[in-house]
Amino acid sequence: MSRLARVPGFGPSDPTDNRELLEWMSRYPPEASKVIWFEAAYLALLLAVIPCLLLSLHCHWPKGIWKLLDTASQDVVARYGLAWIGGMLGGTLFAIKWLYHVVAKGLWNLDRRLWRLFTPHISGGLAFAVIALVSSGIMRVFDAKAARTHSVIVGLAFLVGYFSDSAVAKLSEISDTVFGTSRAKEKHVPELAQSSATQNGEKVPAPRSNSGSGQ
Repeated sequence: MSRLARVPGFGPSDPTDNRELLEWMSRYPPEASKVIWFEAAYLALLLAVIPCLLLSLHCHWPKGIWKLLDTASQDVVARYGLAWIGGMLGGTLFAIKWLYHVVAKGLWNLDRRLWRLFTPHISGGLAFAVIALVSSGIMRVFDAKAARTHSVIVGLAFLVGYFSDSAVAKLSEISDTVFGTSRAKEKHVPELAQSSATQNGEKVPAPRSNSGSGQ
């Protein structure tokens, strides 16, 4: 049996988490448990703070700070602030869901820590960019006028944050349309195809491109 065949499934596909009946104790050593609980506390703190930030942006609170801005500036700050925080909400929920799944399945590892820490913030930045593109009319998947409503902004930003991989793919399409497809990789393909290495008197074919693979 291969190693991959022993990896437990997610969600309802494997409710036992590869455990025996009445096996309730944690399988992680104390040093790993401390890091896991730190990550859980960090994501829980974000989940508690983000709704407060959304409410304060929507209600223009605290009033003393918002009075420093004119009406037009208040609207811009509120819209794009809601976009960023709404994206963070989607990214935070996704990271929490991923964290409790991998912990339960015994797949948690320290090398993914940076991914779990930065995912909410990357999602916020992506949501901000998407709302800006929608508002400018460049991304015509959505009506630019609809992006002026707070509920639409938060909802769209949440979807961008939760499904950040799909958002990145869409932004890549827009980039290719606006700036043109990069031909840097294509220039190297003929060189790789024509070149060959010689080892022990035998020709070794050039390595094949694997640009389509990813995590």
